[in-house]
Amino acid sequence: MVKKVLFLSSANSARSQMAEGFLRALAGDAFEAYGAGSVPRAVDPMAVAVMAERGIDIGDQRPKGLREFMGTAQFDYLITVCDRAEKDCPMFPGKGTREYWPLDDPARGGASDEARLAAFCVARDHIEARVRRWLVERRYKPALRPEPPLGPGRLASKEGA
Repeated sequence: MVKKVLFLSSANSARSQMAEGFLRALAGDAFEAYGAGSVPRAVDPMAVAVMAERGIDIGDQRPKGLREFMGTAQFDYLITVCDRAEKDCPMFPGKGTREYWPLDDPARGGASDEARLAAFCVARDHIEARVRRWLVERRYKPALRPEPPLGPGRLASKEGA
């Protein structure tokens, strides 16, 4: 039986979207991945961009609210990916195994686009490592990471190496 995983965050616009994307990419059909937020907002374009650097397309994912799943779905795992200070960090009723992965909201990573992009990259890398470790803890061997496409910054750094 396929295990169902719900990633929870306040807005379901970045962290839970990236976690959902990584679980789908790394575990294939072994798990069903979902994401939801207490106050859903549009998927952040920076989340889409940094995931594309890993070869994972989350551009078609949409934000979902907790109510969409309440009373209609049971989950084996409920994983909250909020920072400790967030007042809107959601709780989902149910009997699944609960985990808390504290993670700052990358959307609040700074005033400039460069600072926000850096925060999104840090969050993405943390989430990827955490999803991989979570899969290994469940005795599931995650897929190898796809080779990221060369971007403008990568090309320059490869040429200079």
